[in-house]
Amino acid sequence: MTHFEIKAYPEMWKDLDMDVERFDKMRLMLGEIFEKTYLSQKNRPAGMAYFDNMIAELHGSRIKELLAAKEEGRPVIGTFCVYIPEEIVLAAGGVCVGLCGGSQGSVPDAEKILPRNICPMVKSAFGFKAGRICPYFQVLDFVYGETTCDAKKKTWEILDEMVPTHVMEIPQMKNQTDQEMWLAEVKAFKTKVESFSGKEVTIEDMRRATRTMNNKRKALQRLNTLRHTNPTPISGKDVLLIEQIAFYDEPIRFAREVNELCDELEKRIADNVAIPSKNAARIMVAGVPMALPNWKLHNLVEGAGAVIVNEESCIGTRYYKDLMDENAEDMETILQNLTSRYMQIDCSCFTPNNERIDQVLREYKESGAQGIIHYSLQFCHTYNIEEIRIRQACEREGIPYMFIESDYSPEDVGQLQTRVEAFLEQIGE
Repeated sequence: MTHFEIKAYPEMWKDLDMDVERFDKMRLMLGEIFEKTYLSQKNRPAGMAYFDNMIAELHGSRIKELLAAKEEGRPVIGTFCVYIPEEIVLAAGGVCVGLCGGSQGSVPDAEKILPRNICPMVKSAFGFKAGRICPYFQVLDFVYGETTCDAKKKTWEILDEMVPTHVMEIPQMKNQTDQEMWLAEVKAFKTKVESFSGKEVTIEDMRRATRTMNNKRKALQRLNTLRHTNPTPISGKDVLLIEQIAFYDEPIRFAREVNELCDELEKRIADNVAIPSKNAARIMVAGVPMALPNWKLHNLVEGAGAVIVNEESCIGTRYYKDLMDENAEDMETILQNLTSRYMQIDCSCFTPNNERIDQVLREYKESGAQGIIHYSLQFCHTYNIEEIRIRQACEREGIPYMFIESDYSPEDVGQLQTRVEAFLEQIGE
């Protein structure tokens, strides 16, 4: 196995006013972790080479592409949530990039400013900007924030002092008045993007952007359907990596590469090439998103000989399960359709949220899983409380179930490994 390295671009990072010395240490550590976690897998699909290279160039050539977009006058917008109407950004010629933090390394930077007892994802993301150790934060024109949790919406006030931050109000219910308010927020975001880009978004721009996003989501849907095959032709870790890269890569190129990988997976299925054995326990993960490079749970589950066959989360199906009509005749209808599409996302911030309970059970059956692990981050109150209803639904359906609450540190890995192995033994009985 060749040594894997995340490529260094010190001059570009210096020009972006980054803490280059510190970031370079993080780069080397991430490369070692990636090599150990991913390149040690046996019998990986050849199509994963593109996604491995995306990680190698994540802080290099992709950043150059964003800088080139800015030079062309195209807005580069950072986002923390799947509620950003990406179609509007694409229609204006802009670029969306994910900013959620999945690393413990930036948390101490955040804790110098923010409270310690809030969500690790919020702290990690904020810490990347506060410590100047993320080139994506440094290259942005502005950040899109939303109000899906209290920690986020108050953090955006502090973040706005460091980088321009536009906050979109996400309603907490889905009544008619909430839908009208959300539509107004979508229109305000469109006005913001148009003002920044100096370009008025046309109906054809929106149609083109809708096709692009639908094609991206369809590619991810196809990948998820293929992994449901028993035995599965691809590891859960590899699918998780692809889902994470979906928030960074150029969408047309990304969809093409995912579809090429799917062609290979179809051939692997026909040739009965499986990862791992047919007898491996099949696990579905539900809950909070796993931002890059949070591979902790997948590594534990698949290291114990099981395989993860579905992610019901913002990094997984919640991001790509819903498509949008491509043929609306006027802008008002397009924006109404856009709002309706995003309102189908069943984040735990909503109340009531029966749709998510039904969706978890539906995906469990469709994936052919044999057990559910509900994963939540510490201090994520909405998911931690909604877990009670997920657990009750699994008990009613007789579904083997385990709840894991964790953060990004490695301190609980031993304890979690013991619990995961016991859960898998229970499924195998």
